[in-house]
Amino acid sequence: MTAPSKAGHRLLFRNVRIFDGVAATVVSGDVLIDGETIAGVSQSPIGDDPSRETTVIDGGNRVLMPGMSDAHVHLVGNANSYMDMVMGSEAHIALNGLAEAKNMLHRGFTTVRDMAGDTSSIKSVIDRGLFEGPRIYPSQAAISQTSGHGDFGFVYECPTALGGKQSRAEEIGFMRVADGPERVLAAVREQLKKGASQIKMMVGGGAASMYDPLYTVQFTDPELRAAVNAATDYGTYVATHVYNVTGIRRAIDAGVKSIEHGHLADEATIALMAEKDIWLSMQPFALGDHHYPDPSRAEKDREICTGTDDVYSWARKHGVKTAWGTDLLLEPQIAPRQSEMAARLGDHYSNVDALRMLTSGNAELFRLAGERDPYRQAPLGVITEGAWADVLLVDGNPLEDLDLLADPGKSLRVIVKNGQVVKDTL
Repeated sequence: MTAPSKAGHRLLFRNVRIFDGVAATVVSGDVLIDGETIAGVSQSPIGDDPSRETTVIDGGNRVLMPGMSDAHVHLVGNANSYMDMVMGSEAHIALNGLAEAKNMLHRGFTTVRDMAGDTSSIKSVIDRGLFEGPRIYPSQAAISQTSGHGDFGFVYECPTALGGKQSRAEEIGFMRVADGPERVLAAVREQLKKGASQIKMMVGGGAASMYDPLYTVQFTDPELRAAVNAATDYGTYVATHVYNVTGIRRAIDAGVKSIEHGHLADEATIALMAEKDIWLSMQPFALGDHHYPDPSRAEKDREICTGTDDVYSWARKHGVKTAWGTDLLLEPQIAPRQSEMAARLGDHYSNVDALRMLTSGNAELFRLAGERDPYRQAPLGVITEGAWADVLLVDGNPLEDLDLLADPGKSLRVIVKNGQVVKDTL
């Protein structure tokens, strides 16, 4: 990613109410975008520059807010069905992912953190301006132990650690199965080599996988510490898929920085996360968000969903740094539920806290990638001078009605990403 432009095409929003991603209220004013970044935010009218080409958008007293972010997407997994992933060519899978990237941007998601999948090439195409899509923080392949949450090999196949061939999920770069500290170390370094900005580890059971009940604890202490050390050496961090208490605590002890999910935690563990300054990257799951073809996985999904309310309540009580994401997977037809789940965050937080999480809050988590952060040259998720020019003009006030976010086709009148207008229905 190149440094932000010092000068370029100017885009001036006049007559808008500004939610800057942080403050609890909106402020009336103008916002000037110059090239890829925000050049000015003022409560007084910003003057024209006759020597520069400037597009002026009259916001009509609508709310201008930062572009939203999703801290837990599976871009290729979300865009492809199970049969696509099993039977489709890698080009088919990647192109579906590229198309879904455009859809996400047009829902108002200007930045996403991808938590499993070969997305570095998709990211490159988007960053070069060749195709519409959000900024992507790729994890590349998620790393799993044999019989763990990311092991999608069939039960009759010999594990790779015992000389067997890679599963289809490994062949397409969606997962990497690694057992023992040395193989885990190599797997982490492999993802960094392929462009990962952070590392994703599977540390407990999950609903989508076939072999691992939710109570299982995955990866030993030495394996987890090997992953953390390798990521730290590259200036970044490890995020861990895990629901249960034992797995969360093992991950914290090993030095991970982000717990993905955590729906089966108890209050003491959530309090420990606050004490240790560990991020909770959680999803407002509800029954019906995912569909599973067998009773075992459907029951795991039900158990996960029952923990949502309590964990959000404890996170608020103890002041845990909480990010928001969706984790939709293998059902392309429900991809638009991403917007509904953003609005659903209002069931657990005030509207302003929900909007902060969707903008500046998630961005704070993304910044843990340090030197691996591909967009570190400018602030993200805020409307302030010098920040990336990713903004949404909303028909209505989401601080008063968060449900506006559930219908982006109607409520998002203008979408700007990287200083470029990608939607304008005014």
